Amino acid sequence: MKYVVDAREMKHYEETVMDILGMPASVLMERAALAVAEEIRGYAAARKLRAEDKSLLVVAGSGNNGADGLAVARILSQEGWQVTVYSAGSRAHCTREWERQYKIMGFYPVRVVSNWPVEEYTVLVDALFGIGLSRQIQGEYGAVIREINRREGYKLSIDVPSGIHASTGRVMGEAVRADLTVTFGWAKKGLLFYPGAEYAGRLAVKEIGINQTCFEAAGNKPGMFYYEEPATALLPPRRPDGHKGSFGKVLLAAGFEQMPGAAVLAARAAYHAGAGMVKVVCPEENRCILQTAVPEVLWAGPEDWRQVCDWADVAAIGPGLGRNAVGKGILTGLLAESRLPLVLDADALNLIAGDMSLQILAAGQGEAGRSMILTPHEGELSRLSGKTMEQVREDREHVSRALARDLHCILVCKGARTLVCREQGEICVNLSGDNGMGTAGSGDVLTGVIAALLAQGAEAFEAASVGVYLHGLAGERAARRYGSHGLTAGRLAEAVGEYAALQVLE
Repeated sequence: MKYVVDAREMKHYEETVMDILGMPASVLMERAALAVAEEIRGYAAARKLRAEDKSLLVVAGSGNNGADGLAVARILSQEGWQVTVYSAGSRAHCTREWERQYKIMGFYPVRVVSNWPVEEYTVLVDALFGIGLSRQIQGEYGAVIREINRREGYKLSIDVPSGIHASTGRVMGEAVRADLTVTFGWAKKGLLFYPGAEYAGRLAVKEIGINQTCFEAAGNKPGMFYYEEPATALLPPRRPDGHKGSFGKVLLAAGFEQMPGAAVLAARAAYHAGAGMVKVVCPEENRCILQTAVPEVLWAGPEDWRQVCDWADVAAIGPGLGRNAVGKGILTGLLAESRLPLVLDADALNLIAGDMSLQILAAGQGEAGRSMILTPHEGELSRLSGKTMEQVREDREHVSRALARDLHCILVCKGARTLVCREQGEICVNLSGDNGMGTAGSGDVLTGVIAALLAQGAEAFEAASVGVYLHGLAGERAARRYGSHGLTAGRLAEAVGEYAALQVLE
């Protein structure tokens, strides 16, 4: 697990390390510069650059980000690089650290220019703006960023690409398109959220002395995290003497009307994620299709859902449910009459969004302590929250958190950076996945995975967070095999089990 911070949190931890722990700013800056220099050396080694090809342009602003750039220029000038610094900021507004680094750099073979040099450079270092940027970029600075983007050469941004909001990932007018961003301490939200993630290129998070040691002194921890360890290390443990009943029984209300495939995908995924037994509640006309595609699955008719509740450990409803009276009746009954942990997706969410009585019922169940996981995409989140699509896209984090509080549930906001929120506490942002997962049925697979983890005893927030992560890793594996264009939900469901098996074998 790795933490993620916004600009405010990062400034707080920097101040804690300097003011309370006593680490001088100059030490942090030197370590940051050494980390950047290390990445540049690595690039040069990988490209097998000759000595005469090692040319470096540092575009430095007048703040501490620019000071980092000056330190990088000094370090690499001692290693045979031909280094030029383009000072883009006003000397009248330079920080104290900038002045200190500029004075030190003056003793080393670094060329300083106040206008764009005509030469091309192998590596361009963007040290214009750091995490403190809050205003739109225009005028002279906008022209500087456009020139950086126009130039040939490998582009490295220090901490964040200049022009990207460190907390939201928004483009503040103009932004540098980096090949690599070297950031310090922890990943910044704006480097993980789109469009900032696209501008950041490859992300390297470097330790410079601002780490978890400062949490106690600061009095808090960051409010967001992501997983990067093997998902199998996060899955519920399996007893060596276990059997199909001890690994969880899932009730899946899905695959109504003309959508049996949704039930097939969710059931198959639940089995591949470790569920011991899955019983699908759907109409008789879809039974043959379902049990031919997934012979392990059990079946019950819509009229028998109450008996299935008595049998199950967990319920999931929504994939291919439709918005008919029968499906709505089962949803209402699951909310009103059952206390099973519940996963709600697709049409279950649309039915709740369109019926205030269901919203009140769901909120009451959540407030009473029932585990409920809602898995909306942005369109469903818009309908559930009453926000416009633009408002959701502008602030997915806070819209998701607000709805989690209103319904007293775990909220999984699906997207390129899926967020898992609860009423309070940490938010999980998922970094696994592939764009090929943007295909029909992918959400049905996720429903099955999360339900399976719940059935095996995982706590609701953990089941949702780990489920999203495993789902993404399976997508990456399927994309490697079939390509992003050839990735289907069926292949994704199969890859859930293949990923887990591969990790165990390794």
